[in-house]
Amino acid sequence: MKNFTFLFILLIAFSCASPSQSEKETTTVDSLRYENEIHLKNVRQLTWGGNNAEAYWSFDGKSLVFQSDFADWGVECDQIFTLEIDNVVEGEQPSMISTGLGRTTCAYFLPGDSLIVYGSTHLADSLCPPVPGRNTGKYVWPIYEGYDIFVANLDGEIVNQLTDEAGYDAEATVSPNGDRIIFTSTRSGDLELYTMNLDGSDVVQLTNELGYDGGAFFSPDGSKIVWRASRPQTEEEIEEYKGLLAQGLVQPTEMELYIANADGSDARKITSLGNANWAPFFTPEGDKILFSSNHASERGFPFNLFMVNLDGTELEQVTFDNTFDSFPMFSLDGKYLVWASNRNNGGNRDTNLFVAEWVD
Repeated sequence: MKNFTFLFILLIAFSCASPSQSEKETTTVDSLRYENEIHLKNVRQLTWGGNNAEAYWSFDGKSLVFQSDFADWGVECDQIFTLEIDNVVEGEQPSMISTGLGRTTCAYFLPGDSLIVYGSTHLADSLCPPVPGRNTGKYVWPIYEGYDIFVANLDGEIVNQLTDEAGYDAEATVSPNGDRIIFTSTRSGDLELYTMNLDGSDVVQLTNELGYDGGAFFSPDGSKIVWRASRPQTEEEIEEYKGLLAQGLVQPTEMELYIANADGSDARKITSLGNANWAPFFTPEGDKILFSSNHASERGFPFNLFMVNLDGTELEQVTFDNTFDSFPMFSLDGKYLVWASNRNNGGNRDTNLFVAEWVD
């Protein structure tokens, strides 16, 4: 779940009075949905500028928390914002709840919806960390070792620090049961999944296989997890992976999806599609996975949303954008889907948030 602004840039490089919100919904819902998107209904746009992503629902389904680098909101790199889903007005800046220092990522509501958990580098440096160059000759994501996981209230006040290990700690999400947090860490020397209590205690390592394990989410009943992973196999792949990781980098172009029990047992691979398969989330019934993939793309794009059974069968395409759709999340009641998309951006580089009613 980390530093996807860079992925957006890669993808899109190829590519007075205002009406009331109800009027906008009436005039835009059809134009924001492609004809074949049969699982989406009444699509609404929620942001209008910058790179906005990883929007996740509050437990009561009334609010979203997300990250954005929109310069018009006074930020230089990703910071955390919240918005109320029924009070979105185009041109109005939502509330920022991160410190405005360093770089942030992967925010999630805690039970009760009064606290947010998110990753931030602000203790390591108050400035935005540098974006890696292309000197590797590969497309890479940075794994900033300054990331730690914090808890903040809706006023932006940090009330707890959950991790303080050396290295990268981020990508935190919360079980629908409200009892455990799952996150990614380099504390073992590799990028592995861990869980912990809401106060940061009882840290348990779930994965222990060479490769990037990240972007994990719990199933609706909290009994399972799904995540993305890379698994270098050849000596050359292993050497390349370890070399990049030593530089605080990871190459995300080859990833598949895995599921396991919430304690990490019975882990199994469910896709073998090739290219990048990531941003997975369980469907409301918990029997399928919705995810983003460019497996059918010859030049790295487009990314679209796909759905698959837990055993990897019955792959179905859900969105039909020509550039980028990713970061899907269902509201806890299963009625709504929020995701990030390059649709309706006028051909510029903006990635915005959209919400739709889910049609099963």
